[in-house]
Amino acid sequence: MTRREDRRVAIDILYQADVTDGSPVSVVADWRGAGREVPPFAEEVVDGVADKLPDIDLLLETHAEGWTVRRMAALDRTILRVGVYELLWCDDIPTSVAISEAVEAAAELSAADAKGFINGVLGRIARDEGVA
Repeated sequence: MTRREDRRVAIDILYQADVTDGSPVSVVADWRGAGREVPPFAEEVVDGVADKLPDIDLLLETHAEGWTVRRMAALDRTILRVGVYELLWCDDIPTSVAISEAVEAAAELSAADAKGFINGVLGRIARDEGVA
């Protein structure tokens, strides 16, 4: 699997955990129990987002002008969480790649206007956190 495919697995797991109010760790265990592959990078992202979730959501609340995290579409919220994690805690992923991968995920998985929203929020976070 490529990193893009692994990222999509992480998005799927985190989305499932979000909409079912479950633990991402439990969702990973359920996937494995069902014989589904969870690649190492996907698990790293899932664990990282789960570990940093309060910090990530605070950044999203601060930078998503006029939106609360709970008011965001669950899929967009999940893509943003992965994007913020990669921006701030994955030193081997360039800022431009983290943002473009999140925008690409939104283009493929979410509503048409999600791309601009996700690009704008992640761009503001990158700029304000000094990773742009």
